[in-house]
Amino acid sequence: MSKETEQYQDWINQLGQFNQQVTQAFMSNLTPGAPAQASEITQALMASLSSNTDTWLKLQQEYSQKQMELWMSFIGRTPGDIATPVIEPEKTDRRFNAPEWQENPLFDYLKQYYLLTASWMNSMAEASELNEDMKKKLVFYTKQYVDAMAPSNFVATNPEVLKLAAETKGESLTNGMKNFLEDLQKGRISMTDESRFTVGENVAISAGAVVFENDLFQLLQYTPSTETVCERPLLIVPPCINKYYILDLQPENSFVQYAVSQGFTVFLMSWRNIPVEMNKLTWDDYIEQGVIRAIDVTRDIGGAAKINTLGFCIGGTLLTCAQAVLKSRRHNVIQSATLLTTMLEYSDVGDISVFVDDAYVAKREAELRDGGIVKGKELAMTFASLRANDLIWFFVVNNYLKGKTPDAFDLLYWNSDGTNLPGPMYGWYLQNLYHLNNLVKPGALKICGISVDLGRITTPTYLLAAAEDHIVPWKTAYASTQYLGGKCEFVLGASGHIAGVVNHPAKNKRNFWVGGGTTDNPDEWLENAEARPGSWWVHWVEWLRGHGGKDVAARKSLGNDEYKQIEAAPGRYVKVRCD
Repeated sequence: MSKETEQYQDWINQLGQFNQQVTQAFMSNLTPGAPAQASEITQALMASLSSNTDTWLKLQQEYSQKQMELWMSFIGRTPGDIATPVIEPEKTDRRFNAPEWQENPLFDYLKQYYLLTASWMNSMAEASELNEDMKKKLVFYTKQYVDAMAPSNFVATNPEVLKLAAETKGESLTNGMKNFLEDLQKGRISMTDESRFTVGENVAISAGAVVFENDLFQLLQYTPSTETVCERPLLIVPPCINKYYILDLQPENSFVQYAVSQGFTVFLMSWRNIPVEMNKLTWDDYIEQGVIRAIDVTRDIGGAAKINTLGFCIGGTLLTCAQAVLKSRRHNVIQSATLLTTMLEYSDVGDISVFVDDAYVAKREAELRDGGIVKGKELAMTFASLRANDLIWFFVVNNYLKGKTPDAFDLLYWNSDGTNLPGPMYGWYLQNLYHLNNLVKPGALKICGISVDLGRITTPTYLLAAAEDHIVPWKTAYASTQYLGGKCEFVLGASGHIAGVVNHPAKNKRNFWVGGGTTDNPDEWLENAEARPGSWWVHWVEWLRGHGGKDVAARKSLGNDEYKQIEAAPGRYVKVRCD
């Protein structure tokens, strides 16, 4: 054996060990509750198996027959032959797109063997006769395991990785180890070339200034770009678990710049990345010192008795809670509310419900009740686990096994720029909203000392959901129409939690549905709705103008005598990272 061959084999062995470490590390993060629940799930599954033998036997027979077909196809095949596949990946599955997976009989066999086994395991989980919660956990954790064990995730069984290693004489493997060690220091996977982006230089660059700040947030006011504006300003409440600039990425996809260009005076909250010394902040603090304070300052600077508001994701939940408090105080200062991919009703939160069970919530709430910090990295990994193939394993293969630098993508840069949250606030949110669904129960919650009743909120509301949202299922978002007391305009956008929201009209992409009528059934609403091409932004602007009041001359200066400019946008708070 030549020295070069020995060196290459050594690299393969090292990468194999490294590969196991990577897989174990990410599996433990992807399925944090699995070990503790494994015994309970297994016992329930065995009981289901004994009472439903016909279904299990049928699935086993079908699986064995397909595997025999695959084996017979493999042993009769020579290199270069293209055989008719026994099973093919789904169209959205990009793990096996490279020609090496089809052209080489061995790797084609491995791919199909895996796909058959994955289908069988997922079908077994789906066919189990368990209670709803237990079955959801079994289906979720089975998929997590199946995705992690794909041959594409391992050096020795990925022909693309082996080919690249040979072509680069091991350099790709060296680069992969370097990438892994760098990410280990960060405590997260690099999903984009982060060196290509700087907040305030090529993302979050809309012109404006910080006109107010306290320990919890900075308030940005943006510079008008039209001669006249609607008299009522617009206040945006972004999520507090990520930075605000998802709504102000770059000029070609900035929601903020678009709103300004349509003649609205835009204010926006920039939440602080919570430091350790602020680890006792509560949900009430986020309402009183956060949203309500921002509303007051926006009204004062804007010189308007009432303002329009917009909340995105948990920002929409915070905004709605603030509305409920203000309504009880008889402060009718909100003309309209827009809620983007927001949950108010939490009976169906999608796959994330597998984490939010009695044991987990009780444990976390006890840990965080008296203080603590919830790391943005923890939250990011939890949400990424809901789409593990796209947001975890793709980058494991690309960055570590192939040794590549990920592409520059502004949205994924934002996705990796999370914020830390105070423990009491997060624990309260988990317990009272995600777990107990108390927000929609009149009088079940007290916020800022006031009993909350969403039915008393009579503000006109524009509700946007996203059809493929894995964080806020669209039918759950639709349920808000049944609890708010005012007139609701429900709109369903195409795509997911972020891409369904950030869709500039100039790109003329996707579509949205409107006008499904008044019904408590989301499926019935969709059946009656009208599909329109392009971006929902245009439809929203038309709706918001109806609540904007008369046109007035745009102000030439930002802030006012009481609230003077502190610094240029995007401000200091947004630049503080969790790393």
